[in-house]
Amino acid sequence: MGFGCSSLMGAMGRRESIATLEAAFDAGVRHFDVAPMYGFGQAESCLGEFLRGHRGEVTVTTKFGIPAPKRQGLISLARQVARPVVKALPGLKRGMLQMAGKAASPVERASFTAEQASESLERSLRELKTDRIDVWLLHEATAEDLRDEALLRLLEDKAAAGTIGAFGVGSERAKIAALLAERPEYCGTVQFEWSVMDAPVPAMQSFRIHHRALTENFRSLYSSIAHDAAKAKRWSQGVGADLGDREVLASLMLKAALVENTESVVLFSSKNAAHMRRNVQTAEDGRLEAPARGLYALVQSEIAVQSRPCGAVAG
Repeated sequence: MGFGCSSLMGAMGRRESIATLEAAFDAGVRHFDVAPMYGFGQAESCLGEFLRGHRGEVTVTTKFGIPAPKRQGLISLARQVARPVVKALPGLKRGMLQMAGKAASPVERASFTAEQASESLERSLRELKTDRIDVWLLHEATAEDLRDEALLRLLEDKAAAGTIGAFGVGSERAKIAALLAERPEYCGTVQFEWSVMDAPVPAMQSFRIHHRALTENFRSLYSSIAHDAAKAKRWSQGVGADLGDREVLASLMLKAALVENTESVVLFSSKNAAHMRRNVQTAEDGRLEAPARGLYALVQSEIAVQSRPCGAVAG
């Protein structure tokens, strides 16, 4: 299980972000996933500060493809001014984060050239205060993007030199099939979303990293159960657990991501130390495997029924 660092240096300041990373480590997390664009361009340096005391104990993924925002000084100042206001009026947080996100949006996406990749790698190494990145992913790349042979040579050379441990692609699930078919040489590792709402992942040789096991998928599934008492009762009896309990449902969704995707990393993100501990305990609790598989089977069965053409009869 790994920790996704996209929330660092967003609504949280640096001290709180560092404390969040320490809480994840104390809970038992040993893999951290970041990117140059996270935290308005400041998440990598924040993770780098944390790594000073833990580098030999953890692994790190970062990425190339979506650059950090260029106006970091202005964004940092604006966040310092806005933070007391947000704490006093929490309802303003989402709107202010949206405005900050628009201001921080990169002007252009990388064109995935070797030159750009080399510059991004050096920046990430500097920000993370390390001489090695364990997994380096091409962020939101498509098969069409990966046409610079010099880029592949750079990746292979950096891996051979030990500057990166492994490389791959982190993109949307819908783009992965084309990447595997057309650019398999880039796909030693693939990162994409997976939750109980998704079909099983086809067999592949790539090592996998998954995210979004919960987030909006949890909210959607919990809402459908909470508003349908008959379904809540039927499904709870089917899996042997109270799915009307938010914590139980969240644990089983996370456990399903782990048991359905063995020998992969499943990422989660939280600012709550108790939630972090519970997530790690979920990963280690073998008693949850059967109900997690049962939940996944129920969700997939309902999706199949909903997608069946009108008038069709099950065989």
